[in-house]
Amino acid sequence: MTVFESKVEINKPVAEVYSFLSDFNNHQRLMPDTVSNWASTQDTASFTVQGMANLALRITNRVPNSTIIISPDQEVPFNVDIRWVVADLGNNTTEAILTFSAELNMMMKMMASGPLQKLANQQTASLKSILQ
Repeated sequence: MTVFESKVEINKPVAEVYSFLSDFNNHQRLMPDTVSNWASTQDTASFTVQGMANLALRITNRVPNSTIIISPDQEVPFNVDIRWVVADLGNNTTEAILTFSAELNMMMKMMASGPLQKLANQQTASLKSILQ
């Protein structure tokens, strides 16, 4: 598995950060400009990534004020697990960690590593910007 991770500290209580992330309707605000055709419910999202493909995701597990696990909701070119973990750092500060774990062959790893890490970094930066 290839792992891409980004973390951020947010000056909000863990319950508030978790509540935002646990609703897929909020995730459109975390996406880069290359994402279009967004459609979502609380549990699912589908969208198009410019120059790539249509994707559909589903929140498959929620652990209150701790973890949100997101999985593909349709066939994808490689297995991927997306996980948000939030932790209370005290003083109404929360650490949010976004992790993409993907089974990538050597060619896919060369092509996708940069964009996936950039996506992780962009989503955590957007989360902090939106909530602070």
